[in-house]
Amino acid sequence: MTTVVKAINVHKKFNGQEVLKGVDLEVSDGEVLCILGPSGGGKSTLLRCLNHLETLDDGVVWIDGSIIGYELRDGVLRELPPRKVRQQQREIGMVFQHFNLFPHMTALQNVIEGPMTVRKESRASVTARATELLTAVGLGDRGGAYPSQLSGGQKQRVAIARSLAMNPKVMLFDEPTSALDPELVGEVLDVMRKLAASGTTMIVVTHEIAFARDVADRVAIMVDGTIREIGPPSEVLANPQDPRVRSFLTRVLN
Repeated sequence: MTTVVKAINVHKKFNGQEVLKGVDLEVSDGEVLCILGPSGGGKSTLLRCLNHLETLDDGVVWIDGSIIGYELRDGVLRELPPRKVRQQQREIGMVFQHFNLFPHMTALQNVIEGPMTVRKESRASVTARATELLTAVGLGDRGGAYPSQLSGGQKQRVAIARSLAMNPKVMLFDEPTSALDPELVGEVLDVMRKLAASGTTMIVVTHEIAFARDVADRVAIMVDGTIREIGPPSEVLANPQDPRVRSFLTRVLN
């Protein structure tokens, strides 16, 4: 299968503390990878390095064959100017914990803003696609609503539709249900299940073990800035080999 995401020896420090300690990762076209692990293990930082929201201290990331955030000149990786980085980031969908919708725009306006402003697509074509996307996430009748009129689960579903409107090569989800009330989690996970079934390439940082078990092609467990185990959920979740992984899963599964 075609590799869409590849990370080699990714390191990242904050204030002298090493958060990522040489992470290697490959994700294939259409694959769903769920990243689990204790808080502070580097999961969200890894996502932010994949789309260059954080610069790397060492290592390299490719998405769809392109080095993200850097170019190779004379055998040396040099950081790209911000304009070129933004062009690359258009191809990478990102769904955050806290939605980040524009409060002064309706749900429909939030979804069409990126393709119109960044890709210079026509309002008519973008509006048609945005309406289809809102319908797909169960909000076909809420396009005229403002974020203040939506529940947390509805806001997150608008955020997913907004990312999909850019036709990304890969979708990154950073704990997309952690800010939601428990009764709203299911509606967001249902949308993500449909995305997975449609063949969307997804990397999902989550604490939702049941979702990872049911939907992921592979699960990665991150502890202390490294991926300790990676493989099918049936193997990693049921029979972990690493002691730190066993300790983590014992706590969250019992």
